[in-house]
Amino acid sequence: MLLARLSEARGVSGDEGAVRELILEAVRPHIDAYRIDSMGNLLVVKGKDKPGPRVMVAAHMDEVGLMITRIEKSGLLRFAKVGGLDDRLLPGKRVRVGPDGVPGVIGSKPIHLDRKASSVTPADELYIDIGATSCEEAEKLVRPGQYATFDTAFGELGQGCWKGKAFDDRVGCALLAALLEEEYDFPFYAAFTVQEEIGLRGAATAAYTIAPDVALVLEGTTCADIPGADEHGQSTRLGHGPAITAMDRTVIPPRWLTDRLVAAAERRGIPYQWKRTTFGGTDAGRIHQARAGIPSAVVSVPCRYIHSPCAVMSQQDYHNAARLVRGFLEDLSEGGVPRHGD
Repeated sequence: MLLARLSEARGVSGDEGAVRELILEAVRPHIDAYRIDSMGNLLVVKGKDKPGPRVMVAAHMDEVGLMITRIEKSGLLRFAKVGGLDDRLLPGKRVRVGPDGVPGVIGSKPIHLDRKASSVTPADELYIDIGATSCEEAEKLVRPGQYATFDTAFGELGQGCWKGKAFDDRVGCALLAALLEEEYDFPFYAAFTVQEEIGLRGAATAAYTIAPDVALVLEGTTCADIPGADEHGQSTRLGHGPAITAMDRTVIPPRWLTDRLVAAAERRGIPYQWKRTTFGGTDAGRIHQARAGIPSAVVSVPCRYIHSPCAVMSQQDYHNAARLVRGFLEDLSEGGVPRHGD
């Protein structure tokens, strides 16, 4: 299963190569051409010479993680966070370090020796223990500048859920790869982007290169249907279908585009929900500003505990997101892309 392999692949922002190779292997039989740009985006196309609007669907390959910044004399590794990670989640977690995946554990001062144990230990006071007893021993295995990812296996959880790391946004990558197996009546471009988690960087260059008439971003988004969360603050709910974004910190999709998504869902009896909160952002924030402006919308799969060592999502939400996007693309062939103000 591609989603399982993508979830377990290691690809922190700026180091997406392993993820890109998995995706390219999966999509190569179904595309006309591809290129890897200087940022590391994987840009593919099928039906390049067909008439109709240039449609771009994007999903980012990178995940949040850690970068090794220093090796102590003791052999312990200091690190910096790459992307939005909560310090509360780090101590005691298993990680893999460097291209060889050296196993390690994130450590901190033991609670019985820490007078501030009731507070959260900041990341710059934590370290990674790989079992080395000296700097020299550790340097044989890792070096500063290399990445560390959480060591989490993909698998089923309970009735109808999956658990794993990096669902933000390997879920979008898996959905987009599956879309490339279909045929479309227009030029279809897929952008597997880099460095979303540190500023939507790859999306900016991808959108400029492709210059689409319309864009759709596929994401794994926050889900807060948990005890203690106020109902109005529950951005999405697990099992209630894919989420459509009306607004977030980086983009307000044009109404005609979200209306098309809603119509595609309702015409086919696909459950959907609106993302209730407006914080955060996606690649759409950079795509819609490219060139003279690109109408852009976002469809997301709700995931509990994203940006953590292990997230949870509904299998039905995933499959319904695929149905929704396929339906939207089918309808786009019929309705075209309106000009501003139409």
